[in-house]
Amino acid sequence: MAVTAQHAPAVRISSPTGRWILLTTVLGSSMAMLDSTVVNVALPRIGRDLDANLAALQWTVNAYMVTLAGLILLGGSLGDRYGRRRIFVLGVVWFATASLLCGLAPNAAILVGARALQGIGGALLTPGSLALIQASFHPDDRGRAVGLWSGFGGIGAAVGPFLGGWLVAGPGWRWVFLLNVPLALVCAPIAVRHVPESSGGTARGRFDVLGAALGALSLALVTYALIEARNGTLAVALTAVAGVLAAVAFVYVEKHRRDPMMPPGIFASRQFTAVNLVTLCVYAAFGGFFFLTALQLQVVAGYSPLEAGTALLPTTALMLLFSARSGALADRIGPRLPLTAGPLLCAVALLLMLRVGKGADYLTDVLPALLVMGAGMVTLVAPLTATVLASVDTSRAGLASGINNAAARAAGLIAVAALPLLAGMGPEAYRSADAFDAAFRRAMPICAAVLVVGAVLAFTTVRRPAPGCRRPECRTHGSVTTPPLETGRGGAAATGTGPAS
Repeated sequence: MAVTAQHAPAVRISSPTGRWILLTTVLGSSMAMLDSTVVNVALPRIGRDLDANLAALQWTVNAYMVTLAGLILLGGSLGDRYGRRRIFVLGVVWFATASLLCGLAPNAAILVGARALQGIGGALLTPGSLALIQASFHPDDRGRAVGLWSGFGGIGAAVGPFLGGWLVAGPGWRWVFLLNVPLALVCAPIAVRHVPESSGGTARGRFDVLGAALGALSLALVTYALIEARNGTLAVALTAVAGVLAAVAFVYVEKHRRDPMMPPGIFASRQFTAVNLVTLCVYAAFGGFFFLTALQLQVVAGYSPLEAGTALLPTTALMLLFSARSGALADRIGPRLPLTAGPLLCAVALLLMLRVGKGADYLTDVLPALLVMGAGMVTLVAPLTATVLASVDTSRAGLASGINNAAARAAGLIAVAALPLLAGMGPEAYRSADAFDAAFRRAMPICAAVLVVGAVLAFTTVRRPAPGCRRPECRTHGSVTTPPLETGRGGAAATGTGPAS
């Protein structure tokens, strides 16, 4: 039987139960974290084995992101209502089942459909893993538990590209997905046996299923229109219009629902709105960069999947090593300078990537760009999260973090859909080193320009938070595709739920 957040067991981190909770949540979050970083490395082999064009590869990434970004706010609310452990376990099992379908997919269409199902599982388990820690551990141990969870999760993110490259070059790309099955077989039973159940005692009201559906539908339709826009058909135009109408309907529903998933009132904070606009810019550029770079290293530079995956390690390693220090520095000097300098450093890194072509040397051509990219991400990610949390009332911190995380994912998927179109990348471009290299050289300056826009927005709109505002608990962060999730006090998932939101 679920217990309320107010009466959740005060587990100590040194106890056997505490260690089981940490193991379970790290395993669960690592499944989703690994999946978000390893798939890009596998794309060329997936395309070759399934005879898929570039649009199918874009959908292999974006089908997962559409459902995850559209449903992650709802996923946390389900945990608050029906039990965080229950929804977390459901997410793990769902994610593993969808991963199995991905690994067995006989063609690109089935792979894309299975990836969309994977995203639903990710939306259930991603907010649930952190919420379980917040709801279970004694307040004195909660900060350390969150630190261990985020640190081990960051290691998973760092290992992801290397592991993905090794799997693709060895057993094959299908094992990028099949690896999740044994992880789930370990994670789910441990959770059921050793993790105490908890739920939000004040969670009530109706779920905003309509809002979640409209949000996901809008993302899916706009993504489809962008990916297929090169065909210039009437169906594509109608899809684009339908996507915009779905977005308008989403805003209307959220404004008029009694219990909205994304309360429009939260955007009354100019700081919150501004920092989310910065988020859209920087994570759109990051999404496009990591999608195209994994292909550029293999298709053009001639790297093996293992070499390409290993090549990307420095960026994540820098984030793991220095993200906490960056957050402390931003606390002292304020967020505006880091949020301005960080995107500009990343823009420089993307222009340095223009050196990466045929026969590119790793030490002189690739590594300098990735080190500058890592320095830029270290500079901006921790202050970005801190500013999001500080821009709203403490009771809405979890909701604010969830919205910011979803915005980053949405920005990444739109970039993956739009950037090949903007760069003039044809449907078979990834099969030709010359064609892909030419498009890559047009794409990187576009991403750099988007980062400059984000820097200008940060410089002109971001201000120092008021004293005593909410500070991030996830000090160590290793994901290069999304900012860290934070929860509300008392264990509410990073989404908010019911009228309290």
